[in-house]
Amino acid sequence: MVTDLGQARDRHQLQQIIAGLSEGVILIEPGQRIVWGNEAALAMHGVESLEDLGATVDAYRRRFRLRYRNNHILKKSDYPLARVIAGESFSDVTVEVCAAGRDEHWVHSIRSQVVTDADGQPDCLVLVITDVTEQYEAEARFESAFNANPAPAAIARLSDRRYIKVNQGFLEMTGLSREDILAYTLDDFDVLNAAEQRDLALERLAEGRTIPQMEACIPLPTRPKFVIVAGQPIEVSNEACILFTFADLDPRKETESALRQSEQRFSTAFRLVPVPIAIAALDNFRLVEVNDAFREVTGFSDEQLVGRTPSELGLWPDDTQQRFGREIKKTHGIRGFELEMRAKNGERVACLVSAEAVAINDDQRVLCVLQDVTDRKRSEEELIAAIEQVMADTSWFSRSIVEKLAALRRPVSSPTRDAELEDLTGRERDVLGLICQGRNDAEIGEVLKLSRNTVRNHLASLYRKLGVNRRAAAIVWARERGITGQLAPKKRPRR
Repeated sequence: MVTDLGQARDRHQLQQIIAGLSEGVILIEPGQRIVWGNEAALAMHGVESLEDLGATVDAYRRRFRLRYRNNHILKKSDYPLARVIAGESFSDVTVEVCAAGRDEHWVHSIRSQVVTDADGQPDCLVLVITDVTEQYEAEARFESAFNANPAPAAIARLSDRRYIKVNQGFLEMTGLSREDILAYTLDDFDVLNAAEQRDLALERLAEGRTIPQMEACIPLPTRPKFVIVAGQPIEVSNEACILFTFADLDPRKETESALRQSEQRFSTAFRLVPVPIAIAALDNFRLVEVNDAFREVTGFSDEQLVGRTPSELGLWPDDTQQRFGREIKKTHGIRGFELEMRAKNGERVACLVSAEAVAINDDQRVLCVLQDVTDRKRSEEELIAAIEQVMADTSWFSRSIVEKLAALRRPVSSPTRDAELEDLTGRERDVLGLICQGRNDAEIGEVLKLSRNTVRNHLASLYRKLGVNRRAAAIVWARERGITGQLAPKKRPRR
C-alpha cells in the first residue's frame, strides 16, 4: 500500500512537471489504459478532455485513424500506443492523425519513453508528441509550387549530393526520366559543368551557401544544354539541401544565331548590291553606313561620309534635306522622292530616293536606296525636246499624228486637271495665238500694244494655267486644241 501511494505521488509530480510543456505527453499504463494527457496533447487531437481522447488504446483507435505520410493506413499493431505497450522504443515516427467523423487532421512526430520502477519494471509508458502540421503543410505548399513551376528546377541533398526532387520543367529540359535523375548524384550529373565561375560555385556548394546565377553547360546524352543556373540552400524534411533553378539558353542562343546569320546576310547584300544605299540617323540624318555603290556614285570615301549629313557634304541643298526629313518623319516611308545630287567632282546626278524608317540595334535609322536616273532623265528630256521641236509647226501634220506625238511627251497621269481654252483670259488667248505664230516677246508687245514686262507676266500666267514651262510646250498644247497660228478667238461671255 505504501508503494502504491509512493508511485501515485511520483506520477502526480511527474504530471505537474510536464503539464506546461509545449510538447504533448500521454501517459499509458502497461495494461493499455490511458491515464493522463497534458493540455498540449489534448489540443493536438482537437479534444478538451481525456475521455474524448479515449480511455484505452482500443478506444483511441476508434476515435482516431492514423496513416503514414505516404498515405498507407497504419495497422492496429503499428499505432504508436500499441508499439510502446509492446515495449518498443522509437523516435521521430511521423504520422497523420485524422479524427473519425470530423474533417480535422494533424501531423504528429512521436517518440516513446518507458518509465520504470525501483525494480526496473515498466511503471508508466510515455508518448511525447510534437505537432509538425504547419511544417508539413508548408512543405506540401512548396511541393505543389515546385512541381507546378514551369521553370526547370532540381533539389539535391547536401550530405551525399544526391538528387531527391526534380520538377516537370527539368525533365522536359533534359529529356531524362525522373527515375534516371533520382539515381544520380551531382558528381554523376553535373549541372555546374563548364560554369563561368565553377570554382566559386563548388566552394559555395560545399559551404551550403547561395550560388549566384551563371552560365553552364549540362552534358546530356544527345547534346550539351546551355543554361543559366543558380543555387539556393533550403531544408527539406529537416535535411540540408540545395535548390537549383535553371533558365534554358538554347532558345536565346538559337535566336542570337539566327540574328547573326540575318545580319551577315544583310551586311553582304548591303555591301555588294549595285544600287547606292545609305543608313542615316533619323533625328539628324548623319550618315552611319554606306555601301560601295554609294561611295562610287558620290566619289567620297567612308571616312568622309560617315558622321556627316548629305547637306554638309554638299550632296544636296539643306532645304532638300529638310523637306526629305519632314516627309520621312511624317510618313516613316518615302517612295520615288526626286532630287538632284551633286557628286564630289561636281557632276549632277538625278536620283529617285526610296526610304524607310527602321530600328537597328534599338537605334532609329533611315534606310535610303537611291536610283540613278540621270541617263534616263536625259534621254526623256532629249526625246521631249525633239517632239516639241517637231510639233512647233504642226500645220502639215494630221490631227491623229499630233495627238500621238502629244501622248509621247505627256506623263502617263497628271496630278491636276488639264486646262481648257475657257480657263484663259482674253489677253492670254491673244498671247497664245501670237506664240503659235512664232512671235517673240517684243513682237507680241508691239502687236498688242503692251510693255515687255506685261507680256512676260501674261506668259507666266499662261504657262502656270497650262502646266508648262516653255514656249514649245505651249505651242503643242495649242496645236492639240486646233490653234494653228491665227490669233486666238475671243472668249465668249458666260451665260
